[in-house]
Amino acid sequence: MMRKARLGALAGALGLLGMAPAFATPLATPSYTFNKSTVIAGARLFADHCSACHAVSNLRYDRLESLGMTKAEIKKDIMLPGGANILKGMRPTMTQADAKKWFGLPPPNLSHIVRAMGARWVYTYLTSFYWDPKRPSGWNNHVFPNVAMPNILAPWGGTYTKTGKVLQPGRETPAAYHKEVAEIVAFLRYASDPSVFERRELGRYVLGVMVLLTVLAYLLKKEYWKDVHGPEKPGEEGHSQDVGASKKRREGRSGTR
Repeated sequence: MMRKARLGALAGALGLLGMAPAFATPLATPSYTFNKSTVIAGARLFADHCSACHAVSNLRYDRLESLGMTKAEIKKDIMLPGGANILKGMRPTMTQADAKKWFGLPPPNLSHIVRAMGARWVYTYLTSFYWDPKRPSGWNNHVFPNVAMPNILAPWGGTYTKTGKVLQPGRETPAAYHKEVAEIVAFLRYASDPSVFERRELGRYVLGVMVLLTVLAYLLKKEYWKDVHGPEKPGEEGHSQDVGASKKRREGRSGTR
């Protein structure tokens, strides 16, 4: 039920940008190692290419310090909008008034889309634009037909027709371009769950404690059940027979009454 609600909200948000959900396109898997250095590289690329329109309001700028970035690096490379507050969420350069004028509503938070749809979906979406002069922006998308969002990565990845014909090669090789898109997706994946690295580090200790408690519980169980399953001590057998005989005599007296 919760997943259906998230997907419904996501479809509504994208629909406001002129997108209609379509899932016929096979999803590609981004190739990246999900670690702090990859996320930092993706954060820089996101700031350069995506933060003009898209906010990541649930991730404060200073949270990037936990990845190894200094405040000076964050202010220089990530806090591109003037007047941004390092203690607040990442906001776009585009104003709310301009967003309403151009799109009707602000573009969606891409980290929320990664959370709802998965990294594969966002990666496939970002690499599935094609040139369509019939569209107002000149762009369309295989994953979301009639997309309102333009292909802002076209200068780096190139311009293609719907059938894949190259109209304008990009500045980068296809391998380098797809690597950078994967790094952006890695950053969005991190932004959707900023505690992921701390949980992984803490999880090792939690698992270690659980293993230790399991061993102690097993040893305690053996100690408790040792007397139950162990051999009878000398004299216990005779005592058991005496108890059985007394029980039979009591049953016999009860039957004669």
